[in-house]
Amino acid sequence: MALTKKPVTGMKDILPQEMQIRDYLIGLIKETYKSFGFTPIETPVVENLPNLTSKQGGDNEKLIFKIMKRGEKFNLQTATCEEDLADSGLRYDLTVPLVRYYSNHVNELPKPFKALQIGPVFRADRPQKGRFRQFYQCDIDILGEAGNLAEIELILATTTLLGKIGFEGFTVHINDRRILKAMAAYSGFPEDSYDKVFIILDKMDKIGMDGVAAELVESGFSQESVDKYLSLFEALKTQEDGISYLGEALKDVMEPGAAENLSEIVNSVRATSTTPFNLKFDPTLVRGMSYYTGTIFEIEITGLGCSAGGGGRYDEMVGKFTNMKTPACGFSIGFERIITILMDQGFQVPGAANKKAYLLEKNMPTDRMCEIMKEAQAEREQGTPVLIAVMAKNKKFQKEQLTAEGYTEFKEFYVKPLGE
Repeated sequence: MALTKKPVTGMKDILPQEMQIRDYLIGLIKETYKSFGFTPIETPVVENLPNLTSKQGGDNEKLIFKIMKRGEKFNLQTATCEEDLADSGLRYDLTVPLVRYYSNHVNELPKPFKALQIGPVFRADRPQKGRFRQFYQCDIDILGEAGNLAEIELILATTTLLGKIGFEGFTVHINDRRILKAMAAYSGFPEDSYDKVFIILDKMDKIGMDGVAAELVESGFSQESVDKYLSLFEALKTQEDGISYLGEALKDVMEPGAAENLSEIVNSVRATSTTPFNLKFDPTLVRGMSYYTGTIFEIEITGLGCSAGGGGRYDEMVGKFTNMKTPACGFSIGFERIITILMDQGFQVPGAANKKAYLLEKNMPTDRMCEIMKEAQAEREQGTPVLIAVMAKNKKFQKEQLTAEGYTEFKEFYVKPLGE
């Protein structure tokens, strides 16, 4: 069978220019999040299949790369279902592995625990521009903090990072699943249909209010419930403080303190943030993961056309491993989307040391080669990156390639000095 030089469909090779930006961004992420007290951790890319299929990952559970059993455990003749053939899979996000990690090491970790995790995840998705089957995620999570200090810290840390990268005027949309549920209850939707209602509501930015109304009716909901539901959104258009308005309008069906809690988060972030961005209450924000229990948020960068990150509170997820309720909240940035933006903008890594290339003529004598290498070592010790390479026949093209990799200075060495 002939070997294939292209990567597997949905995967990609990363060229040096992009790799420099990725390394820089990872370094900036770690530096910024560590300053907020987050601790880097690492979890395996392979997880036990029952953890990945525990109905906590939404539609991502349909996209798992499953790993077949090995050795004696794999028996095709006696297998009667998929579970007989596979017992593990590649992780589709970093949240499920984090929760397992925390549950396994809870007695060894501080409380609250502020985790930072960066790494590849895998989804058997349909590949398209900007969407791959292997991609990096970057998550910060706070476990063991029940108060809204967790949300405030997560938003401040994430927006500080985006400001350091160079983004300005972006928007963080914020909502609360308890407000979403109260709006649905107030409108008379059956509780077991909330997720279906929210899926349709999530399309508001694409199909508009009329489109949402039509789809809700087509899905079998009563016109009375639909009208009552959408009247809330209409009323919000004229309200200066939408959270307080809903807190009063829905007080009979909303969990006590939900609106006040969200207002405190919004006011605290606005009062303490040093990064220019918009924090906007968005009653149509849903977030697809079913494990969210409270506050949810999402990042919108002007001109991107899609979310650049998001997260929220998931207080019931750890308990599924430990049988003990543990508050948890997290925020994930769209690492790959940010890299794409920076690449499109021709981003240059700031403060990078000037990189030199020593180009040597072929057949350089050993004694002269050693002198050149000592000279390069001396420059390296002074902090200058130095590449030593044999001079190509097409020296102009060679320099163009090295320039694209960030080399700004070239020094040429010949067997006989020029002029002899």
